[in-house]
Amino acid sequence: MDLLNTLVDKGLRRELPTRDEALAVLATSDDELLDVVAAAGKVRRQWFGRRVKLNYLVNLKSGLCPEDCSYCSQRLGSKAEILKYTWLKPDQASEAAAAGLAGGAKRVCLVASGRGPTDRDVDRVSDTIKAIKDRHEDVEVCACLGLLSDGQAERLREAGADAYNHNLNTSEETYGGITTTHTYADRVDTVQKAHAAGLSACSGLIAGMGESDGDLVDVVYALRALDPDSVPVNFLIPFEGTPLAKEWNLTPQRCLRILAMVRFVCPDVEVRIAGGREVHLRTMQPLALHLANSIFLGDYLTSEGQAGRADLDMIADAGFEVEGTGEVTLPEHRVPAHEGCGSHEGGGCGPSGPAAEEGSTGEPVQQAARVSEARTDLVAVRRRGAGTDLAPNA
Repeated sequence: MDLLNTLVDKGLRRELPTRDEALAVLATSDDELLDVVAAAGKVRRQWFGRRVKLNYLVNLKSGLCPEDCSYCSQRLGSKAEILKYTWLKPDQASEAAAAGLAGGAKRVCLVASGRGPTDRDVDRVSDTIKAIKDRHEDVEVCACLGLLSDGQAERLREAGADAYNHNLNTSEETYGGITTTHTYADRVDTVQKAHAAGLSACSGLIAGMGESDGDLVDVVYALRALDPDSVPVNFLIPFEGTPLAKEWNLTPQRCLRILAMVRFVCPDVEVRIAGGREVHLRTMQPLALHLANSIFLGDYLTSEGQAGRADLDMIADAGFEVEGTGEVTLPEHRVPAHEGCGSHEGGGCGPSGPAAEEGSTGEPVQQAARVSEARTDLVAVRRRGAGTDLAPNA
């Protein structure tokens, strides 16, 4: 296909595709799917070889969030029967992190529910980062604590945090339809605060909330403009007890097209398959490794993932290898901007490559086809690991 040849050429040169080209990837047929995966795979291998970075989530504080994000099982008013607990102590969080690191993870993601951290919360997380790094000197630590106030990103950086995650989730145009207690601009501001403080910015999206192809392209273009080092791609887990419980809009094929589009638009950043891969990619997960160079190992915040051993076997069986702690994740040209950003030696948080200049053209877009089969059997609430007395999955 001429489209795919063009996209590969642009990806190898880090050139931004046009918006029409990105939309065309999402519109390809099932007959063309393997060609799409192969083309995006060339771009992935150019910048990341056959390495897969493993990340491990530690949910520091679960449930009872005052925000009303419709997709979240921890939201205000959620009736999802998830684990609810207050802050883990630093030694508890360090123990939880150790399980993931023993399983091969090189980054630990410390997450806490809530609108954003108080200064006391930043102190708690700083103590936790120290406890983890005292035991595992080379580990990357990413914090995900919600909206940041002035000076908090700098304090986290001083405490040893390498990165900060805050997702845009969906397009600016549709953001108000999923959350009313904060704005899209608030999220952009927090990503920019993390960037400015010298933290490696991590920001991504959630697919499957009923958005259009245009919405998906818009949020990925917005992410490209923000220039995070890593882009997590979440696939909505429709928890019973949340407003989006009936939104089963994804097939494995659509998930692969979305990942391919993200790779073409963000060719040289860490693209991470995040929550929902087991639910929506299912047996097609190994194909997704040809598009993304990073996954979460084991469980998620409030849901269970497949066994950590199965993750490692999948990577090996697909012909990939786990990225070692001494290996640099990002390509060399993304390294030299700031010192000490966690994804790579010496930093690399600043903008590099062409800026995102393509905006929305306002053309009509096709709404994603609804999938009638709801695989609720694949949604398992996490009952092990952090906040429980049971061994974690890693």
